[in-house]
Amino acid sequence: MPTPRTAQPNEAVNELRTALTEAGLTLPSLGIDPVTLAAQGEEPPLIALGRCTAETARALASALRGA
Repeated sequence: MPTPRTAQPNEAVNELRTALTEAGLTLPSLGIDPVTLAAQGEEPPLIALGRCTAETARALASALRGA
């Protein structure tokens, strides 16, 4: 269950995952960065875009260019 600290990052991950899916792309490791999640403090954790194949990276670049 999201905490106040993780609510916005979780929403952003879900929004990005949906947009990527609509573009036919998947970033398998997309999620909240565990290192910054474990850190103490009030700053929200970072979002880890994760690893992907070269093919996925090129498809993502193409999608960002509006192709």
